[in-house]
Amino acid sequence: MTKPSLPELLHAAVTSVGGMERPGQVAMAEAVAEAIDAPSHLLVQAGTGTGKSLGYLVPALAHGERVVVATATLALQRQLVERDLPRTVDALHPLLRRRPEFAMLKGRSNYLCLHRLHEGMPQDEDEGLFDQFEAAAPSSKLGQDLLRMRDWADDTETGDRDDLTPGVSDRAWSQVSVTSRECLGASKCAYGAECFAEMARERAKLADVVVTNHALLAIDAIEGAPVLPQHEVLIVDEAHELVSRVTGVATGELTPGQVQRAVRRAAKLVDEKVADALQTAAEGFERVMELALPGRLEEIPEDLGYALTALRDASRTVISALGSTRDASVQDEDVVRKQALGSVESVHGVAERIVAGSEYDVVWFERHDRFGASLRVAPLSVSGLLREKLFADRSVVLTSATLKLGGDFNGVGASLGLAPEGTEGDDLPQWKGIDVGSPFDYRKQGILYVARHLNTPGREGSRGDMMDELAELVEAAGGRTLGLFSSMRAAQAAAEELRGRLDLPVLLQGEDTLGELIKNFAADPKTCLFGTLSLWQGVDVPGPSSQLVVMDRIPFPRPDDPLMSARQKAVEEAGGNGFMSVAATHAALLMAQGAGRLVRASGDRGVVAVLDPRLATARYGSFLRASLPEFWYTTDRNQVRRSLAAIDEAARAAGT
Repeated sequence: MTKPSLPELLHAAVTSVGGMERPGQVAMAEAVAEAIDAPSHLLVQAGTGTGKSLGYLVPALAHGERVVVATATLALQRQLVERDLPRTVDALHPLLRRRPEFAMLKGRSNYLCLHRLHEGMPQDEDEGLFDQFEAAAPSSKLGQDLLRMRDWADDTETGDRDDLTPGVSDRAWSQVSVTSRECLGASKCAYGAECFAEMARERAKLADVVVTNHALLAIDAIEGAPVLPQHEVLIVDEAHELVSRVTGVATGELTPGQVQRAVRRAAKLVDEKVADALQTAAEGFERVMELALPGRLEEIPEDLGYALTALRDASRTVISALGSTRDASVQDEDVVRKQALGSVESVHGVAERIVAGSEYDVVWFERHDRFGASLRVAPLSVSGLLREKLFADRSVVLTSATLKLGGDFNGVGASLGLAPEGTEGDDLPQWKGIDVGSPFDYRKQGILYVARHLNTPGREGSRGDMMDELAELVEAAGGRTLGLFSSMRAAQAAAEELRGRLDLPVLLQGEDTLGELIKNFAADPKTCLFGTLSLWQGVDVPGPSSQLVVMDRIPFPRPDDPLMSARQKAVEEAGGNGFMSVAATHAALLMAQGAGRLVRASGDRGVVAVLDPRLATARYGSFLRASLPEFWYTTDRNQVRRSLAAIDEAARAAGT
């Protein structure tokens, strides 16, 4: 039997989900197949509605080698494993004459730990183990959740937190899960043979397609010890998120509370003199942190340097002592030791990293109203790490609706460690970028309106003219508004103002769970939903409920953001344009994501309104506009009000 062609396979897969092939999807599938066969690397911009999941799954499954698919959001992971992959495998099975297997793999703390569930967890303050079920009152929410998880443990096949419905709080889940540092290891654990995390790894080793997340991909790359099974093809979906997720994994943090917890845990297992030295170092660090002011530390102050050196040396001594002493009087000693070792190693690692003072790291203080001061260290750039770890020994496909910024792929490519497209060099990964477009006619379906007449937003202070403009736009639209704000304070102020001015429901992020807010927003077209960052990227509401998307200002990073400002400065010192490379690129990515909330289906109509005149007047405005969908563009406030009123009237006439 001849090998089925890619068009045949794609047709079978698309038909199985009740769809039709789109030109962009076909172009994407062909480009992915070519990159896998070469092997080479590919960046694919695929707009909303392209059907990009099938655009990469079909050629990947047809190739026959193991594929890892890494996504940023839980929603897409679930969609792939519960919907797209089962249907695609069923559709391709008769043509391929084989049934590819697939599995989901997450970090260890996402799985229920049977040892912690049944044996309890080491208590920081006292000897022995802490039985969380006895400590939590059965009538309390925590107690009820713990009892429910104990019952669920007997029924679940996966132990995956996301399979537990309804879900539980982070606090409740932490009582029954462990990090990789705290895990005893299957060979030492009484429950190793039944371990959910180990079973997930075993399933992944046998699967043809492994679905994971960006964070686990980053851990696999950074920590050297492989977490993911060997694979020939890596597909990174929602690739615009990858750099920030990798940066998050590569960021270290030290707080006085964390250090004191390490002291308490170690004190049970080492002699008094060794424990006292760590306690003294912890107290010295705490004194320095009490006076810490938020901001970047271009040089480590002398007192902080002394405190960190003392912490590093004392924790190193404790780590040695923990490895060489045994104490049979400590109940469940292996668990207590593992938890203590994990805590002290974490303190040692961050203290040593900051004391070493790499020019490639950025160090800063943060101060949180509730949690107090913390000391953080992050890589100035992850591009070198990604170039070395991501693009070696496999074909990599990166895809998203927003990878072309300012008209080309080079900005995103540079953040991933890639030289400009077409650059030749022995050590340079070869790649190409393609934009397969979108099935939507953006010029007919949407308007980009820039309120050019408004005052330029300042750092602080009220924006009375912006509030007036916002109220008029929302009223013309009859509600139906998704408000994307640059800060929570701005979102709260706008919600409060409009609740007083208009007889329309205004929902505010933080007043309910995000899922409930989006559900209520979609259910009632008159409703508005206001919020910040997670709404810029996480809302998928097709239809008449979201016909006006408002951005209060261009979402540049805060000028006092230590990491962003350090990255900007580094680009400038290397002779580049730091503002365009860092701040404008950051804003372009967010604006492209935000504008993408408007048109989610072929029948959608509406307006993206940017209440920041700089998008029309500043030199960088054209770069930002080139990063957005090709909506019809206007600065005419009267025209846009008439358009919104007409869209609202048409929706009402249709009964929505």
